[in-house]
Amino acid sequence: MTIRTAIIGLGIMGQRMLEHMTLHPAYTVSAIWDPDAKACRVAQELAPAAVLAASAEDAIATADLVYLACPPAPRKAYAQATAALGKAVFLEKPLGVDVDESRDLVKNLTLSNVPTAVNFTQAAGAALTDVSMAAKAGDMGNLMGVDIVVTYADWPRAWQKAADWLRFRNEGGMTREVISHFLFFSERILGPLELVWAQPDYPAQGDLCETHVAARLVNADGLPVTIMGSVGGAQPDRQEVTVKGSKVSRRISNFADDAMSSGGDFVPIGNKPADTRATGLKAQLDDLVLCVQNKPNRLATIDEALRVQILIERILKTHA
Repeated sequence: MTIRTAIIGLGIMGQRMLEHMTLHPAYTVSAIWDPDAKACRVAQELAPAAVLAASAEDAIATADLVYLACPPAPRKAYAQATAALGKAVFLEKPLGVDVDESRDLVKNLTLSNVPTAVNFTQAAGAALTDVSMAAKAGDMGNLMGVDIVVTYADWPRAWQKAADWLRFRNEGGMTREVISHFLFFSERILGPLELVWAQPDYPAQGDLCETHVAARLVNADGLPVTIMGSVGGAQPDRQEVTVKGSKVSRRISNFADDAMSSGGDFVPIGNKPADTRATGLKAQLDDLVLCVQNKPNRLATIDEALRVQILIERILKTHA
């Protein structure tokens, strides 16, 4: 038996997950829905066998599992409607943008006792798994902290332009969309973090998202996580999280490219797959099967996602 899945939201992530779910033997995409007709047409080309539902509620009704790839604002209502029917919920991140609403969502999903997970894409990947094991085994020496560096020539990036909401301050921005992944990664290694200070900078047009952000966080032992993010200037994308050890440090670039340093230049390690995105999504979907079956898995929990959201929203609202 395959897992009948409904996908709500057929933008960039919805289409990407749809494509990979159709390739995975454990899933059957039973229904898809999006309010945008163009997005629906593109999705139907990717998965002709999937039924285009008349509404989100109709799509949810067909499924064992509902993947919510819609923008943050409507996710709570769809997630609670799904859980009320006893169906598993897989949410895109961020969990939301209103912390009180997300606390309520986590409470309600927990009480519903349905399988839930949030799509922090590194959760089941080889990089996070390997770095976690190395840190726990002491192979890196004493942990010294984490550095997060994210820079872009433009935001949203060219491939994100169709998701226009990403450029606005109320739901979008690189801090929510990208840096949140690396804070999740950091908490998996260092444990829960607390914000010490932050400085986001916004353009003159008040409804647009941040162009620069700097922040410092610490774990329970005082180990620091330092964030630097910026938009602008002729440059390639840079997306790095460096876990620093007294003997060995590990740097993950572009979400999956693993490298290590014992004091010299970072040297790539492991066998880089031909398509890192496809490999990462396959790992997420493999663990999602375990989640739906209420078995141990590596996916981000709703509690982890809420902790990350709280940190992100505090960063964005500091000195805003």
